[in-house]
Amino acid sequence: MENPGTAPSLLSYPRYRPDLKRAPFLPMSRAEMDALGWDVCDIIVVTGDAYIDHPSFGMALIGRTLEAQGFRVGIISQPDWQSADAFRALGKPRLFYGITAGNMDSMINRYTADRKPRSDDAYTPDALPDRRPDRAVVVYAQRAREAFPDANIVVGSIEASLRRIAHYDHWSEKVRRSVLPDSKADLLVFGSGERAVLALAHRLAAGEPIEAIRDLRGTAFMVKPGWRPEGYVEVDSVAIDRPGPVEPHPDPYAMEPVGAAPAAPQAPPSAQPIRIIPAAERVAARKAARAHQVIRLPAYEVVKDDKVMYAHASRTFHLESNPGNARAMVQAHGVGPGCRDVWLNPPPIPLTTEEMDWVFGQPYARRPHPAYGEARIPAWDMIRFSINIMRGCFGGCTFCSITEHEGRIIQSRSEQSILKEIEEIRDKTPGFTGTISDLGGPTANMYRMACKDPQIESSCRRLSCVFPGICENLGTDHGPLISLYRKARAIPGVKKVLIGSGLRYDLAVRSPEYVKELVTHHVGGLLKIAPEHTEEGPLNKMMKPGIGTYDRFKEMFERFSKEAGKKQHLIPYFIAAHPGTTDEDMVNLALWLKAGNFRLDQVQTFLPTPMAMATTMYHSGKNPLRKVSADSEAVDTPKSGRQRRLHKALLRYHDPEGWPLIREALRAMGRADLIGAQPRHLVPRDQPVILERSTTGKDHTTGRSLKTGGKFASPVGARRAPPAARPGTPRTPAAGKARGKG
Repeated sequence: MENPGTAPSLLSYPRYRPDLKRAPFLPMSRAEMDALGWDVCDIIVVTGDAYIDHPSFGMALIGRTLEAQGFRVGIISQPDWQSADAFRALGKPRLFYGITAGNMDSMINRYTADRKPRSDDAYTPDALPDRRPDRAVVVYAQRAREAFPDANIVVGSIEASLRRIAHYDHWSEKVRRSVLPDSKADLLVFGSGERAVLALAHRLAAGEPIEAIRDLRGTAFMVKPGWRPEGYVEVDSVAIDRPGPVEPHPDPYAMEPVGAAPAAPQAPPSAQPIRIIPAAERVAARKAARAHQVIRLPAYEVVKDDKVMYAHASRTFHLESNPGNARAMVQAHGVGPGCRDVWLNPPPIPLTTEEMDWVFGQPYARRPHPAYGEARIPAWDMIRFSINIMRGCFGGCTFCSITEHEGRIIQSRSEQSILKEIEEIRDKTPGFTGTISDLGGPTANMYRMACKDPQIESSCRRLSCVFPGICENLGTDHGPLISLYRKARAIPGVKKVLIGSGLRYDLAVRSPEYVKELVTHHVGGLLKIAPEHTEEGPLNKMMKPGIGTYDRFKEMFERFSKEAGKKQHLIPYFIAAHPGTTDEDMVNLALWLKAGNFRLDQVQTFLPTPMAMATTMYHSGKNPLRKVSADSEAVDTPKSGRQRRLHKALLRYHDPEGWPLIREALRAMGRADLIGAQPRHLVPRDQPVILERSTTGKDHTTGRSLKTGGKFASPVGARRAPPAARPGTPRTPAAGKARGKG
């Protein structure tokens, strides 16, 4: 097993094919392979997204990284999954199929939080829907196996990452087993996959069979019950974090039959002299012992029926997420002769800055494959002038999937690498007019932030570095980011550099210099920010800071905007129906919004994404942020369709369509005092008259022109919400929907 700090560098491998020339685009057809002089592909990447040769898209990132190591990589994009024919288009890969659903989980991509089909797909040419199947990783893997039964199948991407163990599935409303037994894949790569995929490709190319490759961090696979590497000791998860009284179960792998007589007592060992062991030696011994432990999670057959044990398994899983101290985990699937174990190696070791620069510095074409012609791909339009400067997030928000996928350790590119990419956008990207739309990542302002002490970082088991407060060991210096902003906007041909990624404002308020730099130069009138709620109950379940921190940031934002002579506004985002949210919490949030004159258009209803801790709360009714037992803290969660609609309506308190539901709820809560026509009231007593529109856009009663676009018409000149209350640029699909929001 690779150890932290000892994994081979991505740059240390000799090229498999030293004379392999870089392809203008990775081939998607036999004709393109012929033009490159290829008779076969080493690796074929099957993806649910349109192929865009840009480092923001997973198939290009992995494909170009493998190509840089001398491997021939082909792409099968959005294949027809009704048969195996499309999976034979490029022939059989010499080494393996790499299966990915795309940049997004296929179920989140296809369905809203209310399980309604989406009408478009941002990752498809012309945004056409239904170009990928439900649970795409499983379907694609099965079809690839049908195409070539003896080919190696490797699954990855965020969909595989979030389904690597038994998990609650919102769309079927049940706990599903790991994606491994369903997909019949040989190997699953989770998290940022460059390190594992490169090592795998080189080892397969050297002739090592895939079933023998069991020591790569960031991989999972199926094994026979009782399998484990030599020297490893199995530890039951309930012995680490006991979930209350647990009935003893016989060891299914023990040789003794159940009920056998206990072994005869043996003579005590002979006396040994006492040796005093130094503290450093004791610590080293404990670390060595820990590194050779594997934690047995409760079996799938247990967690699918026992919500307390599901919450316990979730808590254990998340506590073993730090690459510096995480242990391997194993979970049984099946009973009797068909029982198999899903084995998870520890998470991948984060990339160094040098490695990040190398991965992002490959010669990407930075545009969609020519096969798509003039078709518009919304996800490409959204990121074509943006730059990813980092990976990872140490916020630990319980509703977010980024931490489970990319980890909590920030992986940053160098300033030089980022500035070079800006120049490439300026020189190579069609349509560039001088504006960089974003320098960001999962969070806009975590660039180069890290624990002050590497030893503390490697041993930490906190779920968040910033909740309930910012850790005293966390470095929060915004200096490198300020320097990057200044150099970026000084590049010739660059007129403006905007920040489009969500901002972590509890970090920003620690650096007034950063806030001033941001507000003065990098806000295009509107800045996205995500308080998510105002009330302590749901905020604690989200692991988000209190609304007072938002107020401090807002004061700084407005002060520096005024000093810069700019009229700028914050665009706040909130979540409806999050676990731990009561109807009273949502009413208080609605009153806060009304007092601030915020009229939200785009609102988010909580979507339970696989493996997120908030999803555990939603399914189990338990709080995995603390020790779980049958008597531990219960978490009330809005689950009924009516309550979820109510919470969403309260976020849009200004929309007449939701007023009947709000009025009914307020009366039931004893808050009829909030119904009326005064400023202190939340909704009026009566519904407005629905006006019939004519082709001329006139109100037949008054003859005045009407606003269009809403169900309830209002005369032109009616009071409108200020810009801060109107919708801003939506979150990118990769960031917003991946965070578990519909």
